[in-house]
Amino acid sequence: MNIRIFALSMGVIYFIVGILGFFPALMSAPSANAPAMTTPYGLLFGMFPVNSLHNIVHLILGAWGILVYRDLDGSRVYSRSLAVIYAVLGVFGLIPALNTLFGLVPLFSHDVWLHLLTAAAAAYFGFIMPVTAEMGQPRPTDKSRPIS
Repeated sequence: MNIRIFALSMGVIYFIVGILGFFPALMSAPSANAPAMTTPYGLLFGMFPVNSLHNIVHLILGAWGILVYRDLDGSRVYSRSLAVIYAVLGVFGLIPALNTLFGLVPLFSHDVWLHLLTAAAAAYFGFIMPVTAEMGQPRPTDKSRPIS
């Protein structure tokens, strides 16, 4: 997989997750001992706490990934941004005072490991993976080769 395909894949996944979060049939009520929120939320697939604002963020990040996948530099910026955003959200989910993002977005429970896993994958594609010719960069020319 290359950076562009990663951006497209994450874009499609997060866009679909953003849409699915608006379907009440896919949501279950949070447990009684779940952190208190100022906005209502539910558990998508009974595991991932989401609310409307969370779903909108998923839709925006998903659309961004879909829109930039054709451009290598845009895909790299997307991957790097996703790495930073989700790393911060994953760390926030580990801190009880921040795991609801001031009562606006649920970031606890299974969201923590999902955000940290997304951040790790995005960091690899955005910061570590080398850029190759197959990803859209021009190949270096060899001036010693005769032109045929």
